[in-house]
Amino acid sequence: MQLSVDPAAATPPYEQIRAQIAEQARSGALPAGLRLPTVRALAEELGLAAGTVARAYRELEADGVVETHGRRGTLIAATGDAAHRLAVEAAAEFAARANRLGLSREDALAAVVTALAVAYPEA
Repeated sequence: MQLSVDPAAATPPYEQIRAQIAEQARSGALPAGLRLPTVRALAEELGLAAGTVARAYRELEADGVVETHGRRGTLIAATGDAAHRLAVEAAAEFAARANRLGLSREDALAAVVTALAVAYPEA
């Protein structure tokens, strides 16, 4: 697993770690079932605080990219449909909340388009 952290970057170190592991898992460079280094080991390797790596791992777990199995450690999850399923759930929650707030369909869609433009600035 190849990770690098740029301390001068505007993106926080935990987010740099999270994004790199998520991308490598998505691309298949980190196959499902691969055991990640312990929080302490990765923190030491990258010269970071253990809490920074722990936060990245927690966010990866919340996103369904990794699974924590006690003594077996943190493993790359068999994501297949996990990312899609989580995105569908988030979209359904957003739609329900927008409806409760009284937004029109067009206003709710405009909010999504704006949020996507911010999240995917290169598109």
